[in-house]
Amino acid sequence: MTGSENTAPESRSARVLREIASGGVALTVLSVILAFVIGGILIAATDPTVQQTAGYFFARPTDMLSAVWQSVSGAYASLFRGGVYDFTAPDFQGGIVSLLSSLNYATPLIAAGLGIAIGFRTGVFNIGGQGQMLIGATAAGWVGFALPLPAGIHLIVAIIAGLLGGMVWAGIVGLLKARTGAHEVIVTIMMNYIALYLLQFLLHTPVLRAPGSQNPQTPAEKPTALLFSVFGPNYDLSFGFVLVVAATIGCWWLLSRSSLGFKLRAVGENPRAARVAGINVNRTIVYAMALSGLLVGLAGVYQVLGQNTTGFGSDIDAGIGFNAITVTLLGRSRPWGVFAAGIVFGILQAGSNTMQVAQGVDIDIVTVIQSIIVLFIAAPPLVRAIFRLPAPGSRPRAARSKKVAEAK
Repeated sequence: MTGSENTAPESRSARVLREIASGGVALTVLSVILAFVIGGILIAATDPTVQQTAGYFFARPTDMLSAVWQSVSGAYASLFRGGVYDFTAPDFQGGIVSLLSSLNYATPLIAAGLGIAIGFRTGVFNIGGQGQMLIGATAAGWVGFALPLPAGIHLIVAIIAGLLGGMVWAGIVGLLKARTGAHEVIVTIMMNYIALYLLQFLLHTPVLRAPGSQNPQTPAEKPTALLFSVFGPNYDLSFGFVLVVAATIGCWWLLSRSSLGFKLRAVGENPRAARVAGINVNRTIVYAMALSGLLVGLAGVYQVLGQNTTGFGSDIDAGIGFNAITVTLLGRSRPWGVFAAGIVFGILQAGSNTMQVAQGVDIDIVTVIQSIIVLFIAAPPLVRAIFRLPAPGSRPRAARSKKVAEAK
């Protein structure tokens, strides 16, 4: 009997993940609204005009209120222009560039978020997105610049290599957890460091380092291995976005319509009950981690074949492996929820640059908003307390009073 077969009823991390995933759409929307309200307060508090008018607020309060409105509305209008649609552009083609940029930012977040969501739904806390992305990117990137293959076939082989790289790297974690009972949080953290230092080592060897280069960077990817633009050069949307749409549909079908998805969800809900029902829990955990790493590897593929095509270094993950956890929490570990959350974060990322240029608002405000969203998502009772919402399963006070009266 293996280590995980002797595991206690349910780990605390699995219980927390289940509680977060069981939150409703209303709580998610309210969490986002609260985050933007707090972000607006921070924007106003750091605006020089607001600070100046605050000095004589009691003499002319309308000056400060007007400055607050102009500061906050101007910042969020710039965020909208940079992330959704630029209404100042002369034509539709120029206006829609903002949304296409947001979708390109969102693509790796959605891919990695889907992978982490599969782990969460199985009760496995996969925080090894960074390492899985680095290995996936390394495998796809090496195929992309080192192998002379025909167009079409080259791209397919590079994508498959990246997917397999991420799958194997995460599958090791699943195997260790299933066979030895090792905690996936500790193992994934260690695997992140191993992947990072392995990539740094390879970048200082002829395996990955560009010939004649003094910097630890790979050669440029061959044109035959690049993710092409879906709508042509006028509308710059990478084919990677099409891949994550297909991945979202596949994850939805897997978790909602397939027998393997039922096993994944059953193990995530209650591993002991799943074991009693005849489900091989150990094997299911390995499958979950392998699928999780495969999708996170897709994010790495996009980074080297769609974004950084002139060569990449050890920073190719760009923090996406950890940001994807935030996207997964916001999406409640549901495939379409993760898809929507990834687009929201893509809009924030693309729009923050315009907000900083147009309004002088510090770009870190967007990071604060994202962090506050996670805070409220991870603490549903706090959101319910702020908006005085009833707890799940509780009855309204009037209904309880009526029932008590009838009992008397």
